[in-house]
Amino acid sequence: MDTTTTVILIAAVLAAAVLALALVLLIRLVRARQTLRRAGLPTGPRWIFWGAVLYLVLPTDLLPDPVYLDDIGVLLLALRSLRAGATLPTDRTRS
Repeated sequence: MDTTTTVILIAAVLAAAVLALALVLLIRLVRARQTLRRAGLPTGPRWIFWGAVLYLVLPTDLLPDPVYLDDIGVLLLALRSLRAGATLPTDRTRS
């Protein structure tokens, strides 16, 4: 194998690994939203969830699609906002 083939192979493996990470985060985002909805907790504005999903799927990105770092960042921010919006009410009957 020459150097060019090796570099292309390494880049393809890294792109596949980052894509797999983005898909794992998407699955975690969907599961977190489902869990919050089943528990009756607020899930925050719907546009955060759907915006993150659309940003991952649509071809227009801040960075080209082989580099999924911006997609991962958007998914992490959406996951964080969903979890931050799901604060459990405190029990104020205890002293």
